[in-house]
Amino acid sequence: MTKQLRSRKHHKRNNKRTAGKIIFSIFMLMFTLIGAIAAYIGWQVYSDLRSTTDEMYKPVEAQEQHTSRQERPLDVDKGEDPFSVLIMGVDTDGPDNMSGRSDTLMLLTINPNTEKTSIVSIPRDTYTEIVGRGTMDKINHAYAFGGTSMTVNTVQNLFDIPVDYYVSVNMEGMQQIVDAVGGIDVVPSLTFSQGEYTFVEGQTTHMDGAKALAYSRMRKNDPSGDYGRQHRQRQVIEATMQSVASLDSVMNYRSILGAMSSNMRTNMAFEDMMDMFNNYRSSVSDVEQLQLSGNGTMMNGVYYEMIPDEEIARVQNHLKSELELN
Repeated sequence: MTKQLRSRKHHKRNNKRTAGKIIFSIFMLMFTLIGAIAAYIGWQVYSDLRSTTDEMYKPVEAQEQHTSRQERPLDVDKGEDPFSVLIMGVDTDGPDNMSGRSDTLMLLTINPNTEKTSIVSIPRDTYTEIVGRGTMDKINHAYAFGGTSMTVNTVQNLFDIPVDYYVSVNMEGMQQIVDAVGGIDVVPSLTFSQGEYTFVEGQTTHMDGAKALAYSRMRKNDPSGDYGRQHRQRQVIEATMQSVASLDSVMNYRSILGAMSSNMRTNMAFEDMMDMFNNYRSSVSDVEQLQLSGNGTMMNGVYYEMIPDEEIARVQNHLKSELELN
């Protein structure tokens, strides 16, 4: 073999090695760029989410510490402690306004040990002691009299259980959230008209924010009264949460976060939410719904829902069992 031929073969091998190195380097650069972009997007989402939760965060002022929490403080870090969340739908005169009356009250308990979530709906007209005011009145007046803290303390007193967290939602602004997720699909539980909208029982209906608000607000023409309205409000909230979790909503997360920051308040810190997401996800797969029920009566020309002692005891025992306080 001549020196010239050996030189050509050596040159070809070097060319192959060089080409291989270039291709490898290009692939590495592409993976590095993709990783960097993904990391940036991840950080951007994380940053936007943290910023939104910081805007929504508002602690409960003057909350009365329940005895059980004094004896056994809640720790969601490990994902072992059951906890409660009070959801308040605040009826206001417009978005970005968190004053008014809590016409929707739902108390959630989340138990990681039984992997179950329960939702107790509390009638807006429930006649009970308004803690901090020293009077008996409708439970939804507690928010008008003393905001979140008076409502939380009143619910704690009613059921003799700790309220660990709260989430208040401006029901007028709820339509912004529904619009941000691209609308929701709901199957009406009865046929009725509200304003310009008509709903047909059993017929799946796509609703934008305004239509969802009208659907959830109707009460006077519902044969079940406020109980029927609470059922429809639960439908809207559940459908909205399902839409928030969809892929389309993830791509539109900034609009959703913007609507939430304007219309929701909570005492859950960002770290609490992350712990709940990581440690309690399996607990929301099994959801049990309960309704606190009573009988309507008029006193001095005002309508109240009178809840029998045995009914309060029934719900109270259930809540204590779910929170493992028995």
